[in-house]
Amino acid sequence: MLDPKLVRDNSDTVRAKLEARGFDVSVFDAYVNEDKTWRELLQAIELKKAERNQLTPKGKPSQDQLSQLKALSDDIKNMQENVQESEARCKELALSIPNITDESVPTGADETANVLLRQEGTVPTFDFDIKSHDELGKELGILDFDSGAKLAGSRFVVLRRMAAKLERALINFMLDKHSHDHAYEEVMPSAIVNSRALQGTGQLPKFSDDLFKLEDSDYWLSPTAEVQLTNLYQDCVIPEQDLPLNMTAYTPCFRSEAGSYGKDISGLIRLHQFNKVELVRIVKPEDSAKCLDQLLSHAESILKALELPYQVKSLCSGDLGFSSAKTYDIDVWFPSQNTYREISSCSNFFDFQARRAMIRYKNGSDGKTQYAHTLNGSGLAVGRTLAAIFENYQCADGRIRVPDQLRSYVGDDFICPINKTA
Repeated sequence: MLDPKLVRDNSDTVRAKLEARGFDVSVFDAYVNEDKTWRELLQAIELKKAERNQLTPKGKPSQDQLSQLKALSDDIKNMQENVQESEARCKELALSIPNITDESVPTGADETANVLLRQEGTVPTFDFDIKSHDELGKELGILDFDSGAKLAGSRFVVLRRMAAKLERALINFMLDKHSHDHAYEEVMPSAIVNSRALQGTGQLPKFSDDLFKLEDSDYWLSPTAEVQLTNLYQDCVIPEQDLPLNMTAYTPCFRSEAGSYGKDISGLIRLHQFNKVELVRIVKPEDSAKCLDQLLSHAESILKALELPYQVKSLCSGDLGFSSAKTYDIDVWFPSQNTYREISSCSNFFDFQARRAMIRYKNGSDGKTQYAHTLNGSGLAVGRTLAAIFENYQCADGRIRVPDQLRSYVGDDFICPINKTA
């Protein structure tokens, strides 16, 4: 959530930044007014307490004094109830307000205002009629959408044989690269999280419709390992010398994709369950801009190693995620669609998540405790990487070539149709 002092001292600036995001600023105005009411109530209580202290005699109080003191105590009790109600309303409103944008974020209403920074790699050319990744997978008998629908419903898939093997290889390759080359601590967290954790990273309360909740419980299926990795340090004060903290994890992720009906209904792009390798960094505020650039390079390194063409964009104010102050999107090339599709978002949240999850560190120079900055990025979405490999490495004879970096994991050079060999 936003720093209350920042809001109080710079409400017009904050309001303008939220408006540039397309946020309904009437919610922000309601928060500002409620915060003012809450502080006025606190001040009024202090005045009442001071009045009570002045009326309290040193000796035995008279009946009249007892009556006045009781009346003041009743007033204070009622006012305290009002304070608690006002504070609860403040918190509810504060949790619904998104982060403000970094100064470097381009202003715009939607994705059409995103800024293309660069394109990397060579887009492949083909001298045969290319196929989509789901067509290839079905013909090779390794993407089984019918069984996925039978077991769970639409937007689920069963990976078979070489698809399952290559998905597992990608997970291992990504984790190995991030832990060995980039010094991230590898973590294997739970796939289920509670409401407090989801609130800490900003998925709740706003995005409850996008999540899967376990009935009659406070448990949810995690939409991203960002939730688990960030909340490992929930309610913690981290020694300054331990920063930055860098963590990576593979987890299955679950999203209901509410509001996305009709979009990407075929293939691996938008499933209810998918695998992802996540990167999370917890850093000092003065280091977070540099750490975001590093995080971006770490995510890019996977695509470079796999020789998949991609582009990097800076998201505009209207396309930023709820918790993000600045985001770079990485889009990988899909030949069948003749376009780039998102495969990673790398974001700097400043102290927005840290305030919600109470993640702080102790400054070594003065011993003061302050909020850390949190960052995260996909490193990468595994299913989308698999789909991009299928399309960019497809061959005229129906086979799919395995990228060089994955051959030692897979043990084969090609994914071949059944009854055919490399």
